[in-house]
Amino acid sequence: MGEARRLQRKRSGGRRRHALRLSRGVQGAEGRPLTPQIETVDYHTGGEPFRIVTGGVDPLPGARILDKRRYALEHLDRVRRLLVYEPRGHADMYGCFVTEPEDDAADLGVVFFHNAGYSTACGHGTIALVTWAIESGRVAGPEVVVDAPSGRLATVAQVEDGRVVSVRFRNVPSFVHARDLEAAGRRVDVAFGGAFYASLPERVQARELPRLIELGREIKADLERDHEIVHPREPELRDVYGVIFWQDEGEDPLTQRNVTVFADGEVDRSPCGNARRETPASRGCGRWCSGRCYAPRAPPRSRRPGR
Repeated sequence: MGEARRLQRKRSGGRRRHALRLSRGVQGAEGRPLTPQIETVDYHTGGEPFRIVTGGVDPLPGARILDKRRYALEHLDRVRRLLVYEPRGHADMYGCFVTEPEDDAADLGVVFFHNAGYSTACGHGTIALVTWAIESGRVAGPEVVVDAPSGRLATVAQVEDGRVVSVRFRNVPSFVHARDLEAAGRRVDVAFGGAFYASLPERVQARELPRLIELGREIKADLERDHEIVHPREPELRDVYGVIFWQDEGEDPLTQRNVTVFADGEVDRSPCGNARRETPASRGCGRWCSGRCYAPRAPPRSRRPGR
């Protein structure tokens, strides 16, 4: 479960909207130029930002979400860079293109993006996307089915007085890929929870973040150099997306502090929605059924149970 709150500013008094102009033309579907203005709305989940593209981009073609993700990589990367990099974004910016679902059994689809490209899964983004979809009237809710690159996600929102106050989602099946691999002089486990994550115990405090960012980069590079990490059923779900550093905080209930370093040294300011699926898989899910997890940069209310 997670909570998505809209970024506030005095002029709008609500969601933070942006209209960003492109300096040069960007090609959309079938070579047509995009509208020179990209419209977005910003949310955050437990402190982690999520920028949703709501206008100015043609529908992404492709039968599967993975096809749409591939199209975005090949044709819309200038838009991603415009939205993610400074001055409009920052080192830890995240966002998505909203797409049509793969079929009528789902309500909408999503292609996630970040500072290094296009991820296959994003827990905090799923929570923010569902919040936006209900509050904007795109879907009725409270049950919303989302097609992500990693698979189909069933979500349920709690709505009070027309506002979404929380979102739960059932992730794709998780599994342990490998245990006790050596990387950057450390021993790590690798598991899948929509994307592949390495995990290991560490000292998780805000002052440690610069060190953990560099260590995360080294671990990711070593694993991808020395091992082929690929989903057994879908070859496009591959490579190490992030590294989860964790420390236990107590046993009643079992509590964990963690930080996830992903993409090109991005730091997840929330407890990382998909890491909440990967960590129980790598450590033994029975032990984690009542656990709560939180990150050093996240506000206290962002503590998020993982099952």
